[in-house]
Amino acid sequence: MKLAHIAVLAAAGVAIAALAGVFQPTGARSAAGADPSSGGITVNGTGSVSVVPDRTSFTFGSVSQAATAAAALRESAASMTRIVDALRRAGVAKSDLQTAEVSLAPRLNENGDAVAGYTATSSVTATVSTIGDAGAVVDAAVAAGANQIYGPDLVASDRDASYRTALEAAVADARKKAQLLATTAGTTLGRITAIVETGDTPQPLFDAGAARDSATEIEPGTQTVEAGVTVTFAVA
Repeated sequence: MKLAHIAVLAAAGVAIAALAGVFQPTGARSAAGADPSSGGITVNGTGSVSVVPDRTSFTFGSVSQAATAAAALRESAASMTRIVDALRRAGVAKSDLQTAEVSLAPRLNENGDAVAGYTATSSVTATVSTIGDAGAVVDAAVAAGANQIYGPDLVASDRDASYRTALEAAVADARKKAQLLATTAGTTLGRITAIVETGDTPQPLFDAGAARDSATEIEPGTQTVEAGVTVTFAVA
């Protein structure tokens, strides 16, 4: 009787397991039976746009030395006032002028064991809205006493719009690659199921050799704005 009872229980267990398999939800089935092609085609795309900078900025500085800290700062401030006034007369708007640095440091003697005086440095950054005026702005600053110049920092005012154009080109590039892969694999390319923007925020990548600068002549050259995407397409 015990053997018969065990046999009945075993048969019941097999039946329950079979029923469980029948009523198991589709999503719960083993991944081993999944269609490998269900993930679609994933490709990278890139796009770029060349732009010509139309704005630039320079930082003009003045270094002054004196026996005392107060005297060095006073001379530096007076020099910076002359530079700012000259920049304003050269056409730079007040809103396009920004103090970049004010610093003071002791100056040691030749032996390095005593303070021989003080060095004060002041600088201002000027944004020039028209590159054609940049040379005159530089000349005006130097004539007013600027003895340090940093720049130019060339910028295209429409760089955000240029980046969006590059982004559209990147998606088109991704679609071309995916279409080629789908055709080669004998499948039909479907809609985009996922898209990820790659790279950094929309900042132009400068062509370092394109711009040439001097005290009186500024050439804008060109800049390349680049964008990248990773796109997944469905296939059928």
